[in-house]
Amino acid sequence: MSKRPSKEMNKYWRVGEPMVWLSGAALTLTLLSAVTLLVVIVMNGLGVFWPSNIEQVKLTDGTAVYGQFVRSEETADGSGLRHQYKIANRDLYGLDFRWIDQTDIASTGHPRDLIVLERSEHGDFYGTLQQLFTVAGNSVAATFDNLQQQLSAAKHDLELLSELEKKLNDASYEMEQMRLTLLKFDYEGVPAGALERQELEQRKSELDARFADLIELQTRRVDDARKAKAVFADAGGRGKEVVLLDIVQAYTPNTMSTTDKVIFYGGKLVELVAGEPRESNTEGGLFPAIFGTVMLIFVMSLFSFPFGVIAAIYLREYAKEGPLVRIVRIAVNNLAGIPSIVYGIFGLGFFVYGIGHSIDALFFPERLPTPTFGTGGLLWASLTLALLTVPVVIVSTEEALGAIPREMREGSYALGATKFQTLYRVLLPMASPGIMTGLILAMARAAGEVAPLMITGVVKLAPALPIDGNFPFVHLDRKFMHLGFHIYDIGFQSPNVEAAKPMVFVTTLLLVLIVLLMSSVAIRLRNKMKKRYTFGTF
Repeated sequence: MSKRPSKEMNKYWRVGEPMVWLSGAALTLTLLSAVTLLVVIVMNGLGVFWPSNIEQVKLTDGTAVYGQFVRSEETADGSGLRHQYKIANRDLYGLDFRWIDQTDIASTGHPRDLIVLERSEHGDFYGTLQQLFTVAGNSVAATFDNLQQQLSAAKHDLELLSELEKKLNDASYEMEQMRLTLLKFDYEGVPAGALERQELEQRKSELDARFADLIELQTRRVDDARKAKAVFADAGGRGKEVVLLDIVQAYTPNTMSTTDKVIFYGGKLVELVAGEPRESNTEGGLFPAIFGTVMLIFVMSLFSFPFGVIAAIYLREYAKEGPLVRIVRIAVNNLAGIPSIVYGIFGLGFFVYGIGHSIDALFFPERLPTPTFGTGGLLWASLTLALLTVPVVIVSTEEALGAIPREMREGSYALGATKFQTLYRVLLPMASPGIMTGLILAMARAAGEVAPLMITGVVKLAPALPIDGNFPFVHLDRKFMHLGFHIYDIGFQSPNVEAAKPMVFVTTLLLVLIVLLMSSVAIRLRNKMKKRYTFGTF
């Protein structure tokens, strides 16, 4: 009788039932961890732009403060609660958040005339409108409707200034190209009396004069537009004069309906995706960082995908098995585990200082010692990440090719196909789902890498996008912004941690969504390939 349980237990272990349960438990824990992470990011990120009501907190000492309630916690001695409020008005108080003990609060309310200002500098401002002045210096009734009208006029002035700024940028770019051409003439020894040089210098003089006129016009328009001002008072009656041109938008959250708040929230989401950053990247939009991240992944894929697939095809289909091939495979597998910062150092030394300096010496000698390609940029960052991710593509492609049954090759050869025809028409289509898996993993890893980019081209704020309307339209030598570095910068380098925290969660959520979107597109493409080319063993 005692042997039967022992036999059943041996059978239980022999069929691998415990391993199945352990694998299921590990998968469950992994999924729960991922879901928990996403929930935390979503809960902290999606509520950032909701226009919450602003309270007027009156204290027992007779003072008052306007603030948006953030959270509560127990006091240090455990005797009660204390509340954290976002009080804004950084230029008046020197801080954005304040803790107030529950025992110090006499009363709270929600004044309907309280206005929230989003400013291009110094963050938000909470206060009530006291005085309002037009561009002509005339005083008008201090009402919210009049403020909105004056802000609309200021927005129109800002659009005109933006158009003027674009003209200045175009003129500045043209002047820079002329300067570089003159440097090339000096390097090549073109005499000062040469007709081509004289024409260029004349055009440059005319452009300099036009640029000076544009600068003067811009200065005059800015001075005129900044005459429109408003005076606001904080909860304690302290006045603050604000130039309307510096106000991004104004709203009264305590009087907004749910529909108004939903519309406001949608506008903020659009601004996040399409707008420019401001206030040291802690406010405004993230379009340059989104654009830089997507373009980095795209350029990286152009290098890592074809070279990785070609290397895997050679190792699997053409290289003869031997010690050298085994060493190469071991090296490829080990490369996937090297820390990313090592790739960054290699990219800096080999691509930037090596190849980049050689390109400058060969094609742009007149610009030296100012580097063109001999400094960090999108091209070198993409190549560095391509080196980092190419082992993933090689391994996945090799495994996909190795999983194809031998009979498929032999059947193709029997029908008279050459080795290349077999590879092109049979093996690669059947291995395409596995190859796409490698590309998906490579894109996902490249999107989250930050350390190599900090060395090879990413910056806190890029003055121009890598793609614009100026020839040659695609500028791979330019520095760029990246969502991963943006998270690091505002999360760990910002002097105002509490004010930057919401944008950290928003940027993290946006990066996760971009990775999920790009991976979903690739997975859909992979599934289509799998349905079309799959074989019974796949």
